[in-house]
Amino acid sequence: MYEKIDFDEVVNTVYIDPQTVISPKNKVRDVEILFDRGPVDFSWSIARLTYGPEERIGIRWNGDNESKKGVPLANAHPVWFILPKELAEAVEIKAQELNNNREADLLEGYRMMAADQEQEVEAEEWSEGLIGDAY
Repeated sequence: MYEKIDFDEVVNTVYIDPQTVISPKNKVRDVEILFDRGPVDFSWSIARLTYGPEERIGIRWNGDNESKKGVPLANAHPVWFILPKELAEAVEIKAQELNNNREADLLEGYRMMAADQEQEVEAEEWSEGLIGDAY
C-alpha cells in the first residue's frame, strides 16, 4: 500500500550534494538544482547554473560506492557536465516533468494514507497518548 524506504540503502550510499558542486570556482556560480534523485544508488542531478558569463544546464552523477565523488571530476573535484545548448531546453523540460511526477506521487501517497481508516485510528490514538505524556 505504501512505498517502503530502505534506510540501509540511503545510509550506505555515498552521495555528493549537487548544491555543493561549484568547481571550477572561477566559472561556476548560481547553481539551481532542477532535479536531484537524492541519496540513493545511481543518483544523478540536473542544474541550471552560470558557467562563465552564460546561464547553462549541467548534469552529473552524484556518487556511489564505486565512484565516491560522482562523475564528472576535474582535478579530483566534482564538476558539472555542461550540456550542449541544443540539448539544454529538452533536458530542462524533462527535469520539470520528473519533479511534477514526484510531487504527484507524494500527494497520492498522502491521499492513500488519509483514506486508510485503520491507520488513521492508530495514529490518532498514538498522538492522543503523547498529549498525556506532556503533563
